[in-house]
Parts: sequence; C-alpha cells; structure tokens
Amino acid sequence: MVNQRPVTGDTVVQAVGLTKVFADFWLRRKAVAVDGIDFEIRRDEIFGLLGPNGSGKSTTIKMILGLLHRTKGLLTVFGKEPADVAVKRRIGYLPEESYMYRFLTPVETLDFYGKLFGLARPVRRRRTEELLSMVGLSHAANRPVGEFSKGMARRLGVAQALINDPDLLILDEPTSGLDPLGSRQVKDLILDLGRRGKTILLSSHQLDDVQDVCDRMVILYGGRIRSEGTVDELLEDTGRTVITVPRLDAVAADRVRRALHDGAHVEVERIAAPRQRLEDLFLQIVERARADNAATSGAQAGGPTAAFLLGEADSEGRGLIDRLSAGSAAEPAAERPVPVPTPSGTDRDVLDRLVAGQADGPARPVAESPGPGAAPAPAPASVPAPRPQAPAKPGAPVDRSVIDDLLGGGGAP
Repeated sequence: MVNQRPVTGDTVVQAVGLTKVFADFWLRRKAVAVDGIDFEIRRDEIFGLLGPNGSGKSTTIKMILGLLHRTKGLLTVFGKEPADVAVKRRIGYLPEESYMYRFLTPVETLDFYGKLFGLARPVRRRRTEELLSMVGLSHAANRPVGEFSKGMARRLGVAQALINDPDLLILDEPTSGLDPLGSRQVKDLILDLGRRGKTILLSSHQLDDVQDVCDRMVILYGGRIRSEGTVDELLEDTGRTVITVPRLDAVAADRVRRALHDGAHVEVERIAAPRQRLEDLFLQIVERARADNAATSGAQAGGPTAAFLLGEADSEGRGLIDRLSAGSAAEPAAERPVPVPTPSGTDRDVLDRLVAGQADGPARPVAESPGPGAAPAPAPASVPAPRPQAPAKPGAPVDRSVIDDLLGGGGAP
C-alpha cells in the first residue's frame, strides 16, 4: 500500500547545512548529533525520517520544534525561525513517549491542551468528542489516564497532537506500543490527513510503517544523510523482474520455465504462491472475533476521522488564535443573560413599600386587602408588648436606580 501523491513546490521545512554539536560545561565538543544535513519538506507531503538509534532523528525534530538551538546552518519552518510563537501554533507534536497527567481523564487532558491553544469551550468540547471517537477511546473518556495501557495512552497522544488542527504534524514513533489494529488505524489516519492537505513528518523504527505511507524519505546515520528519495526510488530492486499471473498448475509452470530458458536464456529462481502479510492476517482474525461479539476491555476500533480535521467549518478556535497572535484579542463574548421579568401591579407596590420602609425606618408588615366577598379578618389576639430595643441606626440611602436596573429598567425614579 505504497502511497505516492504529487507534491507542490511550497516548502514547509527547509534545512541547509544544519548542524548540532553538544558540548560540555567548558564548551568542549562532546558529540556531533547532526552534521551539516540538507533537506526540505514540501507542503501536503508525508516525509519520512529514518535511521538507527543515535543517528540524529530526535535532535533534528527538536530543532524543528525550537526546543534545541542549532549550532550552525539554516533552518526555517513556514519561512520563519522555529522559535517563533506564530510557528508553534501551527504544529502538532507526538513525542516518542506519551507523557500524560495520570490523574486526568482523556476528556480533561484534551480540554487542557485545547485551552493552551486558546480554543473556545464549545470548540474544545466538540473536538474532544470527535477525537476520542476517532482513536477508539470514547468508552474510556472518564477513566484516569494512569489506568491506561501503553497502547491506549499512545492513542490519546495521537488525539492530543491533533487538538489544534495543525498544518504541520510531527510524529515520533507514532505506532510505538500499539497493536497491529492500532498501527493500521494510525497509518490510515496519516494517509487521510495527507490527502486532506496536512504536511506530516514521520520518524519511526518500523520500516513497514514508513514504506506504507511516506512520499519521500531520508536515511540518517552518524548525523549525516546517507540516502534520500521517493519510496519507489529507494526500494526498487534493479537486479530482478517480477511477473504476477493467476495461479498456475505444475504443467503450466513448467512450460513457463522452459519458455524463459529457451527464449530469454534465464533460469526461473522460484515459482510459489504469494504470501499475505502477517498484519493482514491479524486484522482478519480480529474482525472475525468482533463479528462474534467477543468482549474486550482494551481500546476499541476507532471511528471516522474527526470532522474538523477534514476541513469542515470550524473557524472559532483558529479565529481566536489569530486575534491573540495579532495582539488584539478581545475577551470572549459573555453569555446572553437570562431576561428578568419586570414586576408590575401589586408586586411592584409591595416592593416600593419595602424599599420605602428600608429608607425611613424598620419595615412594617403589609396587610393584604381582602378580596370581594371575603369575610372580615378576625381581630388579632392580644400580643405582649415587645421589649424596648435600642433605636436602629439609620441605613444608607437606597440607590433607586440600582433597584430599577435589577427590575429590568422599569419604574419612575
């Protein structure tokens, strides 16, 4: 499933003579992690960064992210310095190890990272639901992350890297800790995002993953680029020819062998039935188990790609970030207040008498007038005289405009 797509000439990441030297306290050279490499990542491209441990992959990624300063050379991201804050808001990053707050749930985790990007609450809520469904963690949305397996935490890490809908997605070992089902899902997601216009930098030790999804790649060793090109250019075996035909019986296979020997003077090295990939067999077994409704407590199959990653209308968060980066962000609009009914008639009179009583002295109980045809109220029983009390201190004058505002602006002053 090699993916080859035409790429545009726009450059997202450009490195010329990029070098990183680690030194000790006395500035003595200790190690040359990256040694004068040149490469570019084009817009809408899936770019692979390969190499064994210690070849300079992670150091290169950290310099692209602005986490490390280059020793010399040129490095630009979206035409700017990697340390520029305006660049960072356009990048999504999945590190090699998923570091999550153990006591937060997936919902709280994604909401937290959404706040860091200045996303409005409705946008955070919608994206959280879509991402958790996409990575198959909806059923565990309210479980503490500390209870997750490594594979489930990795799925949450993928969702976290996408919460800001990045233009450049950097994935460092994205399938580490995932089962074959999760690995296939992540690869399908990478291909889908690539088709939707995302630029992706993929670093992985799983060579099959890179082969399946990348357009171009570079292979590092000792901090230098040893080979680069498209997948077809690097993997083409120029010493052999493959002919694929429907299955042949023994007689037909022998005829083919003799024809090649007599006509082209070559010997057939091997005639055998093709083998399917172990990943495909594994996925077939899992699908059969699901068809039988077999129970599992692990991560479930992911849903479709989140709607906001497919380019559907979702401009609220991006618009807020743009205003923040321009230095003219306004406070979020307050929620529309619930209208308060303005009292009228008897209710208004009662409130007026209460206010007047507060201004002139202790409030007096208001007698209710009997309705028509009602019997007269009985005479009150004798009540002992109240104890003499100290005269009440006069209260502060009542601001009638405040009362009127609370009542909806009605009433005369």
